[in-house]
Amino acid sequence: MRKSISLALSVAALAAAAMFGSDAGAQEAPKLIKVGYVISLSGPQSAGAMLTTVPNYRLWVDEINKAGGLMLKKYNKRVPIEVTEIDDRSNNEDMVRLVERLMTVDKVDIVLSPWGTGPNLQAAPVFAKNGYPQLVGTGNSDKIPELVQRFPSTFWFLGMPSDGANALVDLLAGLKQKGQINDKVALFVVQHPFGSEFVTPTKPALEKAGFKLVYDTTYPLGISDLSAQIKAAKAAGPDTMIAFSYPPDTFMLTEQSMTNDFNPKVKFLGVGVAFPNYKGKFGDKVNGIFGLGAWNPDGPGVKDWFARHKALTNQEPDRWASSNTYASLQVLQQAIEQVGEIDRPKIIETIKNGTFKTILGDTKLEAGVLRKVWWVGQWQDGEYKGIAPTSLPGASQPKLK
Repeated sequence: MRKSISLALSVAALAAAAMFGSDAGAQEAPKLIKVGYVISLSGPQSAGAMLTTVPNYRLWVDEINKAGGLMLKKYNKRVPIEVTEIDDRSNNEDMVRLVERLMTVDKVDIVLSPWGTGPNLQAAPVFAKNGYPQLVGTGNSDKIPELVQRFPSTFWFLGMPSDGANALVDLLAGLKQKGQINDKVALFVVQHPFGSEFVTPTKPALEKAGFKLVYDTTYPLGISDLSAQIKAAKAAGPDTMIAFSYPPDTFMLTEQSMTNDFNPKVKFLGVGVAFPNYKGKFGDKVNGIFGLGAWNPDGPGVKDWFARHKALTNQEPDRWASSNTYASLQVLQQAIEQVGEIDRPKIIETIKNGTFKTILGDTKLEAGVLRKVWWVGQWQDGEYKGIAPTSLPGASQPKLK
């Protein structure tokens, strides 16, 4: 009698489990994946955000939803994305507060990172505290290894300034060894954390490589005239000009060096050289100018991505951080689809340990940092091409005047 009752109960339990398990599985499959981001749609930071970051975020979402959504293998279905886009008006304190609200109040599944080094550094504790992956396509710092230790859910796709300094100086040293440039360098540095981050490793690297700083100046962010400094640099006779400059002064230094006929064999400037409006302003005169960061225009899927970006946003991407930003989204998508559900701890671990197919090629982070990135580009025949590190696939030879 007891065996019969037990058998009956077991059969009933199995039937109930099958019935409710099926219902539970159906209920667990989300109708939408909620993605949010807080970014500078207005204010002084919006120029960079609206050129590099926001267009790629919008393109990525558009492409995923046109494909039916992200593939979640746990449910064997594609789930579309619902986006919340919030303007922080270039106020980083508001940005941090709004990011936390997305995570703790709105309970979005994934939060994309803000634009720029400073905003991402400020947001990192919030991402880490709430267990959200933070994929940074527009920031770099030599403090990243320490940051990753403190905030292990943060990932940096634009490298570290010391790597950039070494790539630049290695390129210059090779040109000097071939007798193509002399050992004299003129250095311009914006008084901003960006300038400090890059000049700190660059000066000792130049000295070690046998270069002489024959002119060295710093200038405040927002200055409108450096004609006197350019004339002084020209008088010192360098074959190389290095400017760790931000976009407004990159444009200004370019224009004023042309006006004052300062044409060293290597003219390397900072953020902005890779922007499409840099070529738009200076036309064919950009040919030969070197800049910070680059891309490989012949990389895997780059031409197709470029065309899709332009078609959707009606603007060209910049030739540096834009491709790294899009690659970070490809990594995020592949990590989610490999995990098969929105399980953030598993997604974070997958990003840490995986190798991903992106427009940068095979992409693997080393301790939270993408180290194999372009640091020096040059405009050649109307296109901006990756020059250094020379070890990267697609590296072009520099052309000197």
